[in-house]
Amino acid sequence: MNQHDRHTSASWIRRFDWVSIFLWVLLSLIGLTAIYSATLGPVSEFLPLHIQQNFSKQLNWAALSVLAVIFIQFISPRAFQQLAYVAYGLLLILITATIFIGVEVNAAKSWIEIAGVRLQPVEPMKLATILTVAAYLTSRRDISAVRVQSALIATLIILVPVIIIILQNDTGSALIFLPLIPVMLFLSGLPHGISLLMISPAIVGYLSIIDWRLGVASVVILAFVVYMLEKKIWLSVNTIIFGALMVLAVDIALHDVLQPHQQLRIEAFINPFVDPQGAGWNVIQSKTAISSGGIWGKGFLEGTQTQLRFLPEQWTDFIFCVVAEEFGLIGAGSVILIMLLLFLRLLNLSIALKDRFSQLVIVGVVTILFSHALINLGSAMGIIPVIGVPLPFMSYGGSAFLFNSIMIAICLNLYLRQKDMSHFS
Repeated sequence: MNQHDRHTSASWIRRFDWVSIFLWVLLSLIGLTAIYSATLGPVSEFLPLHIQQNFSKQLNWAALSVLAVIFIQFISPRAFQQLAYVAYGLLLILITATIFIGVEVNAAKSWIEIAGVRLQPVEPMKLATILTVAAYLTSRRDISAVRVQSALIATLIILVPVIIIILQNDTGSALIFLPLIPVMLFLSGLPHGISLLMISPAIVGYLSIIDWRLGVASVVILAFVVYMLEKKIWLSVNTIIFGALMVLAVDIALHDVLQPHQQLRIEAFINPFVDPQGAGWNVIQSKTAISSGGIWGKGFLEGTQTQLRFLPEQWTDFIFCVVAEEFGLIGAGSVILIMLLLFLRLLNLSIALKDRFSQLVIVGVVTILFSHALINLGSAMGIIPVIGVPLPFMSYGGSAFLFNSIMIAICLNLYLRQKDMSHFS
């Protein structure tokens, strides 16, 4: 190796974001520890063999992810922008085909099986959607109220996979895509008021489930805030109309559309003890596990809710409860802190970049991972209805772990090789 090569290698090592890698590895190790406890601790006597194998499977996926993260650093960042549309189109075909040839797991037909290995195509679809929206918006000027066409096309790019994934009966995964719409459009120049208008139905809908009066009050507040931001009456009027329709839709759904067992799930979200042995079971057990951990926890492999198999899906959707019970407030708080630090670190990388495509990709990745964490933690704590969404880098699931790691790797690549993108742009 000559002096120039040594200098180049040293420069790459120096510029590489080791902080993000450290946080990623830390979360992964905590996740592996929790999965071990949830599947190979004393609880293993209550679990079938294929569940007991989850730890070793996750360990293999983690090793594969490390190789993927390293490999991606040698790819030109231009490739991510150039191949975005091709990857998006191919994965749309794949997730559509999954509806017909996929394997059904937990009532969702969202898996395909190749050589005995199950993969979930929605995971790479998230990445492809981020890259495609970023590539499209980069090719356009700032989006404003008078350039609605660009915003609508970007929204359509996101909504097409959402519709297909809903047809797979995988509502949780479909929901993860939706925050990309206001976040990426806002970053591309969409006015603050319009961005708030776009997310207002979700806010109103959530509060209306708790109490319709809260929904109505939120409509009034949101309409006022939208007017203060944009000084346009028509935007406030639209906020009121969309909000009122959402309040009405929630009320009709709760009383006339949903089946009795679905209505019971909603009631159990508000008060789990209306059906403690049925719809409220998951929330009651998860809250019990979290609260029983205290400050320091009961100790590794000592959580009673975990080891006596009271926690539902404790190696996937409720993995956070395992950490909270066995490592207490310190452990649970550390997980949340590490995740926030990782997200903030990635956002800091995006701010340091001048290339618009790279900024949009990194913010899109953070949006997806943050949405995963928010929904998972909210479900575990009973803040929102239980939705089957894994906790990034911690829940068992090979496809999710691999492609979440690849998303992190691409963010690191865009930062490490930012000069290549600046020349390209």
